[in-house]
Amino acid sequence: MKWELMDATSKKTTSVVSTISLKEAFLYWLKLGFISFGGPAGQIAIMHHDLVEKKRWISEKRFLHALNYCMLLPGPEAQQLATYIGWLMHRTLGGVIAGVLFVLPSFFILIGLAWVYMAYGSVPAVAGVLYGIKPAVVAIVLFAAYRIGSRTLKNKVLWSIAALAFIAIFLLKLPFPLIIFATGIIGYVGGRKTPQFFKVGGGHGAADKNYGKAVIDDDTPTPSHALFTWGKFWRMAGIGLAIWFATMLVLVILYGWNATLTHMGWFFTKAALMTFGGAYAVLPYVFQGAVEHYQWLSPTQMIDGLALGETTPGPLIMVVTFVGFVGGWMTHALGVDAIFSSAVAAASVVTFFTFLPSFIFIFMGAPFIETTHGNLKFTAPLTAITAAVVGVIFNLALFFAYHVFWQEELRQPLDWFVIALASAAAIAIFRFKVNVIPVILLSGLSGMIFKLII
Repeated sequence: MKWELMDATSKKTTSVVSTISLKEAFLYWLKLGFISFGGPAGQIAIMHHDLVEKKRWISEKRFLHALNYCMLLPGPEAQQLATYIGWLMHRTLGGVIAGVLFVLPSFFILIGLAWVYMAYGSVPAVAGVLYGIKPAVVAIVLFAAYRIGSRTLKNKVLWSIAALAFIAIFLLKLPFPLIIFATGIIGYVGGRKTPQFFKVGGGHGAADKNYGKAVIDDDTPTPSHALFTWGKFWRMAGIGLAIWFATMLVLVILYGWNATLTHMGWFFTKAALMTFGGAYAVLPYVFQGAVEHYQWLSPTQMIDGLALGETTPGPLIMVVTFVGFVGGWMTHALGVDAIFSSAVAAASVVTFFTFLPSFIFIFMGAPFIETTHGNLKFTAPLTAITAAVVGVIFNLALFFAYHVFWQEELRQPLDWFVIALASAAAIAIFRFKVNVIPVILLSGLSGMIFKLII
């Protein structure tokens, strides 16, 4: 592949021959989609090892430069980072390929797991595995709150914001978007009045390591397709909005505004724009909408979906695919004679509207980021929002613990075996730093054995 490159300062165009073919990139992004376990930190680490250290497709500084931008956006930052690098190497087509392949294997895996869950979830072995996984999820969510909190809550102001966010969602039952909006305002005002409380350090380390010459190196000029212009910015925004509007219009024409699929498209568009701080932060909003408001699935099914989502590659926000599948199955979105088709259609709609904004944000903003080559910093509003996310995630952990430990729908008292499993999982993750996947597998195996014995 031949790149026409232009230096943003000198405006001189040079020709650089890239050794990265579109086929080679396609095969790598496909492989990444199958091995991207470990949440965003693990996924970003895999990409850094492969692309920065091993393949040398991109330098350390350019990789972190792109990552800093993706961290500012709502949505799954690891998937957005893959989209960004794919776009930088092979234009819009490369970005689409990288972003889609990052989630496509997980989509089909979750479709299969969701079908097994709905069709055979009552089989003792399957029910036992889910029984064992759910307490592990409680420990995992608690660890997510701890991990984000340890990086974010650096002073008493940010601790106070986290506590207020917890009170707002746990006691006052305020909607998640309102909490995000309010804390953003607090951060904006606080950043102007007392900026020392809203300063953010580099969360990903300094870009001072050198692994050798890269195809996209520190001094590689910006490729011509990545140069920023306002015309390109608004064109990408228009194309993205047109795709969203056309898809929503098709759903309205085919099924009407009050149909399940249409409501899912609208709701998960809003959810995608609320995904600051990762999937754990937006799950309370998804729960409020999907479980309480629309009643597409039960609280137990929601927890089971998160448990299954933890076992698959790809972003954790892919749990929405499970939510869509179960919602389409339960509501017979395409009719009572098309239960499986309804479930697949709903899962597809939910996944599409959840990830569409991520592509739009990358294709709109990445040219500006590449042209400036400046070091991005978290804004004060984002700092406040991230602090609030800690309180929201802690609330989510309590919610899961309540429904897992008491199993209210079964009218059972405290389940001490489940509490023991959750405690063991927490010790493994917090104390011994065991990876999430082994913890989930061992918990699921323990649950299955326990259920088959009793």
